[in-house]
Amino acid sequence: MAKQLDYHTIREIFTRFQAAEAEPKGELEHVNVYTLVVAVALSAQATDAGVNKATRALFKIADTPQKMLDLGLEGLTEHIKTIGLYRQKAKNVIKLSQILVDDYNGEVPNSRAALQSLPGVGRKTANVVLNMWWGQPAQAVDTHIFRFGNRSGVAVGKDVNAVERAIEDHVPADFQLHAHHWMILHGRYVCVARKPKCTACLVRDLCLYEDKNL
Repeated sequence: MAKQLDYHTIREIFTRFQAAEAEPKGELEHVNVYTLVVAVALSAQATDAGVNKATRALFKIADTPQKMLDLGLEGLTEHIKTIGLYRQKAKNVIKLSQILVDDYNGEVPNSRAALQSLPGVGRKTANVVLNMWWGQPAQAVDTHIFRFGNRSGVAVGKDVNAVERAIEDHVPADFQLHAHHWMILHGRYVCVARKPKCTACLVRDLCLYEDKNL
């Protein structure tokens, strides 16, 4: 674990990320906020590419909570069986769809607490939805962000909650909205777990990681 970087270095890192890609986007395909919730819930311990492959046909026929309930558990399970933990995830999607119909008039609520009350929706999922759909600077920390944050010194913490707080505390406000997308994409494609691609890294001169792959 590196030491926490100072303000000016972090500002320079995110200035470079912004210059390279001003409007980073999440890679999960969705057609509305409900399908975004479903896609993010399905993505736990699965790749975005794998989820997208399964949901393309699904979201053409079930893009609202009621349509998902009409499809039913068996129909949903058939669509997502290529995704890890698909049986439990299918049950959660049906349950959360029922709650949205019964308690929220078929609409997705937009507070973290209300989102987290839905089956299969944890803090990370809630933060992704708040950030991507409602433009709230919520930081969804996954394995890629956790790795990059700790390696580089951008956001140091022993667990995902600590790294989330570190991003909120140390990343300048004007970069908060897109911070988690810049970090996740950098962790997914450059600062990878094995043999990080340090020669291709925009911020290697600012990063505190000692075992650089140069």
